[in-house]
Amino acid sequence: MHTVTVEGLNKTYRSVPALSNIHLELGTGLFGLLGPNGAGKTTLMKILSTVLPYEEGRVTIYDLDLAKEGEKVRGLLGYLPQHFYVPLQFTGRELLHYVGSMKGLTDQRQRTSQVERLLEEVNLLPHADKKIKSFSGGMTRRLGIAQALLGDPKFIILDEPTAGLDPSERIRFRNVIEKLGNDYTIILSTHIISDIETSCEKVAVLNKGSVRYQGTTVNLAKRAAGCIWELQVPYAEYDHYAKEYTVIASRREMNHAVFRVIAQEPPHLQAVAVQPTIEDGYMAVINGVTG
Repeated sequence: MHTVTVEGLNKTYRSVPALSNIHLELGTGLFGLLGPNGAGKTTLMKILSTVLPYEEGRVTIYDLDLAKEGEKVRGLLGYLPQHFYVPLQFTGRELLHYVGSMKGLTDQRQRTSQVERLLEEVNLLPHADKKIKSFSGGMTRRLGIAQALLGDPKFIILDEPTAGLDPSERIRFRNVIEKLGNDYTIILSTHIISDIETSCEKVAVLNKGSVRYQGTTVNLAKRAAGCIWELQVPYAEYDHYAKEYTVIASRREMNHAVFRVIAQEPPHLQAVAVQPTIEDGYMAVINGVTG
């Protein structure tokens, strides 16, 4: 069952296309949206969260028409924008109570229960009564995740949610949203591929305002089948080969550099074909190289 459907969505800024003919179908669970900076991910998230209007197309969210029933859609939403601005004079606990009230959690006991649970889940309970102005960037981001989850929203939009989080905080975040994915529709928009790889079964790749891939993460990796190679060269010649090939990754082994290269044909007589990863598939789609 599709809970969110996007059909023929177009958005322009000053006559410049930002999104072109976007088609997406989402169901319950975690859905990853990948793309480089400037691909149009944030524009799409702003449209789905009712913040930004669009020119053409149709969007339905839990059978609600976004253009005609935006107020009802907002009642289903939990949203963490890419840039999360908060009143710094509030404490973390005060902010969540304020947001909860705005979301219609008028029963203080019910609201308090949710606030305390979320503070614990994002590991902010020890800091809940500190002013937000004293929070680190990672702590503020975790507070943003907590406010997005208040009110048990059916449709959760998280735009670059793990930006600024350390590895342990990332793991905690993944554990929280994986539990929610059983019952809700969650879009995880990011350029951090490891977040998608560990959390999402389905993904779309957005580049230059267009959907270049939509499907499973497993099949995304397969898009690079037969196009990923490893090549070992003298480290002294690193710069020469780095310029000659499309290098996805490199590492140093003794006096040699080992390149992971994307190409439809063997890039060198000594290149060895290797099994592609989700990151390889993503790079293949972005660069227009497919197996």
